[in-house]
Amino acid sequence: RRLLRTQYAASPCATGGPGHALAPEIDVAAPRYISGMAISRLLPTDDARDLIAMTREVCQKELAPRVDAAEEARELPRDIFTTLGDLGLLALPYPEEYGGSNLPYEVYLQVVEEIGAVWMSVAVGVSVHVLSCYPVATFGTEAQKEELLVPMLSGQRLGAYALSEPQAGSDVSAISTVATRSAEADGAATAYSLTGTKAWISHAGHADHYTTFARTSEEGSRGLSCFIVPGDAPGLTFGTPEKKMGLHSDTVSQVYFDKVPVPASRRIGAEGQGMALALSALSAGRLGIAAASTGLAQAALDLAVKYAKEREQFGSRIADFQGVSFLLADMQAAVLSGRAMYLHAARLRDAGRDFSTEAAAAKLVCTDAAMRVTMDAVQVLGGYGYTQDFPAERYMREAKVTQIFEGTNQIQRLVIGRALLKD
Repeated sequence: RRLLRTQYAASPCATGGPGHALAPEIDVAAPRYISGMAISRLLPTDDARDLIAMTREVCQKELAPRVDAAEEARELPRDIFTTLGDLGLLALPYPEEYGGSNLPYEVYLQVVEEIGAVWMSVAVGVSVHVLSCYPVATFGTEAQKEELLVPMLSGQRLGAYALSEPQAGSDVSAISTVATRSAEADGAATAYSLTGTKAWISHAGHADHYTTFARTSEEGSRGLSCFIVPGDAPGLTFGTPEKKMGLHSDTVSQVYFDKVPVPASRRIGAEGQGMALALSALSAGRLGIAAASTGLAQAALDLAVKYAKEREQFGSRIADFQGVSFLLADMQAAVLSGRAMYLHAARLRDAGRDFSTEAAAAKLVCTDAAMRVTMDAVQVLGGYGYTQDFPAERYMREAKVTQIFEGTNQIQRLVIGRALLKD
């Protein structure tokens, strides 16, 4: 995994076929320049700098040429995830012994940000897949890690996270999908049968596994358990993809469980441990959305700066008008603030410290910033920003949902407020 750039250089993914040489090395230690805007990254190692450089190159060569057509066609680019998986980008924060790269979360998140700056749907998909692996990596037994986690991190699998339901969004304790014991031995379950409906599930109908939370008892929040359901399990079907405002290549639909059989070996943790497991995973998942949103905001800022430097009115570049330059300055401040927030939370996580409040704050700040910056980018472009000739309008549509999924921003404020007022 530490030879990712070498692998990419020798792979057919590097345009030109096997052995095609990479473009000149990108100096990630120095500010990068896209459309004239500098981004400074403080990375912990040379390997991390190489990884960011490789990610940026893959995004420009493989993702950028396809994003507009795929989003318009509402297609999930499964082959893109295979490409990223082959390069190890779907397994970065997990242990090497199971197929990961054991990289700090702060590095993984900057990879997600780079992807989000080019194709937000794919960045969200990477975050969802990594989230779907979290329960097994964190709470699974050694046998479960060998059986389940290794294939999950192989790069050939794509995961889904099946938590939400039509009547259970922010209120996870309202989950009604039921996991009934279908076989027992010596008082312990050996198999379960899952019945219910999940909603708003990314990769529905495309995923190879569904990390699913279902009710094993009526004890409210203490009655939930976690299961890894194979994508080809009998009784597992999918609804029509939702017709969303944005993120059209992030296929989302309902998932139906009709007496889906799941062996007890695919239950992660003990019965009743599901709520604690889900909330623990969501703190990490919120950082993925924060990073992706920052990438989206950066893309909108880059576009606005480039346009403002080229567009002339009254004989001057519009960038030279104070009203526009102040707007761009506020956009830059918002992006920098969001990036600092998610990196601070990630570094706390990497240090083994509690980061749940900081993750909620980062998700709140980064996604609100993405919404504001993308709206302002449309404003800078004026009438052109409202057309599909420029990606500004797509950025704005994509930003809105970031304030909703992985816990609405009202829920993030609730988490932060409770932490402040806790005795």
